[in-house]
Amino acid sequence: MTAVPRPVTLITGASAGIGTALARVFAERGHEVVLIARRGQQLIEIADEIERAGHKRPHVMAVDLLRADSITRIANDLHERGLEPQIVVNNAGHGLMGAAADLDRADQLAMIDLNVRALTDLSLRFIDSLARQRGGILNVASVASFLPGPGMAIYHATKAFVLSFSEALHHELKPRGVRVTVLCPGPVATEFYARAGIPEKYFPSFMTLSAERVAREGYLGLMHGKRVVVPGLENKIVTFLPRLLPRGFVLDMVRNNVRGGSKPNGES
Repeated sequence: MTAVPRPVTLITGASAGIGTALARVFAERGHEVVLIARRGQQLIEIADEIERAGHKRPHVMAVDLLRADSITRIANDLHERGLEPQIVVNNAGHGLMGAAADLDRADQLAMIDLNVRALTDLSLRFIDSLARQRGGILNVASVASFLPGPGMAIYHATKAFVLSFSEALHHELKPRGVRVTVLCPGPVATEFYARAGIPEKYFPSFMTLSAERVAREGYLGLMHGKRVVVPGLENKIVTFLPRLLPRGFVLDMVRNNVRGGSKPNGES
């Protein structure tokens, strides 16, 4: 008799920041977790920590999602381990600060591959198993999804795709019993900003939330079948600005904020 695959929660970008916080939240609530990221040693350390906390030890997959065959490799590895996705959490992503014409073109195309192509493939690859398991998809976008982004044009555009795509999937997959939630955090104190070239103190401290709070709200939003989750009142207000203000004004506001934030020592 063929063994029935065990349901698991896949979490990409799990080696740091929001991804690690999401891994802890899902594990604490009894989910069997699969940690996915490039940095295998960090994943092992996180799996050790979760196991020491008394939860089921996560599976670890050191995978570079920029490889064209990465999602196929993940699917094959899951099959070999007798696992089947019940929930897919697309958290992996990165950004770059600077004018699109000045930044390295290859780096920006790689950003599209990670933020859009890999997320889309993972969102669609396992729909049959998600439906069987009555599970869902949690896609991590950003408040940047709601705003045009001169100074981070490609990043904002990729996150706008994630928001639009996820909201549409929410409606398309609901009849099949699959929940789809898009999590749109504002500033979070993680390594993302240093890697993106964003200066310290670029965002007001009152807007910055912890990765743990963002992860908790994202988890609860998915469990409750919410379409969009924006943690923090200030960030919710930011997402309403494009609906209230002229588009040109919003473009100028974002551009001026980027210029101010890029001054030495993050001075405004």
